Amino acid sequence: MRSLTAQAVLAAFLLQAAVTTAQGQCSVDIKSEYPAPVVAAGYQARLIVSGLSRPRGIIFDKSGNLLVVESGNGIRQIRFSSDDKATCLAANADKTLISLRSLNHGIEISPDGKTLYASSAEDVYSWDYNAEAGTLTNQRTLVQNMSNPGHVTRTVFLSKKHPELLLVSRGSSENIDELTTNINSGISQIRAFNLSARGSSPYDYASSGTVIGWGLRNSVGIAEHPVTGNLYSVENSADQIQRLNTDIHEDNPGEELNSHGVLPLPTSTSTPPNFGYPNCLAVWSTSIPSPGSLTVGSQFSYRPPTTDAMCASDFVPPRLTFQAHTAPLDIKFDSSGGLAYISFHGSWNRDQPAGYRLSAVAFSREKGEPEAARDSRTAAMDVLVNADTSRCPGRCFRPAGLAVDGMDRVFMTSDSTGEIYVVLRMTGDGAGNGTGIDSGAAVGRGGSWGMLVGTLVVGFLGGWLFLV
Repeated sequence: MRSLTAQAVLAAFLLQAAVTTAQGQCSVDIKSEYPAPVVAAGYQARLIVSGLSRPRGIIFDKSGNLLVVESGNGIRQIRFSSDDKATCLAANADKTLISLRSLNHGIEISPDGKTLYASSAEDVYSWDYNAEAGTLTNQRTLVQNMSNPGHVTRTVFLSKKHPELLLVSRGSSENIDELTTNINSGISQIRAFNLSARGSSPYDYASSGTVIGWGLRNSVGIAEHPVTGNLYSVENSADQIQRLNTDIHEDNPGEELNSHGVLPLPTSTSTPPNFGYPNCLAVWSTSIPSPGSLTVGSQFSYRPPTTDAMCASDFVPPRLTFQAHTAPLDIKFDSSGGLAYISFHGSWNRDQPAGYRLSAVAFSREKGEPEAARDSRTAAMDVLVNADTSRCPGRCFRPAGLAVDGMDRVFMTSDSTGEIYVVLRMTGDGAGNGTGIDSGAAVGRGGSWGMLVGTLVVGFLGGWLFLV
């Protein structure tokens, strides 16, 4: 027993020394007011910015500055310096580009970096942007008449394959919104607007643009596969749902990853694809009344006269389904197209908190499709999670916006805590290998040497304990 105790103490000392050494390599040391998050094996993560006001959407400009929408305040520009070209970043300058309280989430930038786009609940705006001077001028309204209660964020997304197309996502007015069943309402849709064809007047959302998809309750995140151009969105599904007068809301319906094909869509007189809401919702748990042949990812009827069979035949099912109420808010691909990172903001409509994490989904680089089957329950691999979700939402981070820089570092805002994290994948082949939560990982490891030493010590300690 004395030998075991001495070995354990030595191993613990070496582990602490390894982590301390790794952390000591970085001059940035921001502490959260909640338990430090847990990082997946093969990743580094560090808290690099605090003190912001509800940071949501983020994007990099051509000069490497991070532009942040502070919901209810405006847009901030942050410039970073780096110690080690990995996660050791310090915000060495920041300024408010514009104070506009109506801005709440959406942000985008033109390919040449000279035009910035952002959105309020009512409008999409553009400005002339000078990255070096840090100025926004010549405000213009591009899209208008989007105001509705309920979901008020309006994601804006420029297609990289067709940069003349500006996509705008608009969510529902309430939990179950009857207006969504009318395509002319503009509710719960993603529409594309041709910037090169716009006249002197703003587009009216409900009466112009091309409907990319409808029946989408609240598709906040939009991304385009960098190789194939396949377009995806992540949808927040409904709350407080019953089936056959039985409460099933704890584990149903699932959140959705929806596939929208490749832009520009073919010209057609047919009705654009409908993804089911509010008549049909996705199955996450099949432990529901009368499941029949329903599997994970199938759509079930929320109300008559729609039937499960009609949901399967008349509406587009999700490509992947995620745990109910995890609230995905953003999706971004790495440069190879092998991983899609998704921010899960976290639940409110669930007895046990779920979400509150950054996850990754493995994609085929060549096909631009998820590697996981449509009925998978394990497609989303945890990357950065709260150490104790029972403390959420009060004492934890809540992921919101994502941005990926030229080094494939993932930047993530936490709106509830006013923070930004940076996450870097250190190992693997870009298709999901090496992911999975490592309970021994620590936020703030400064370099691969410290990570290696820490991993070796943990493995050595594990060996001693196994042998005894």
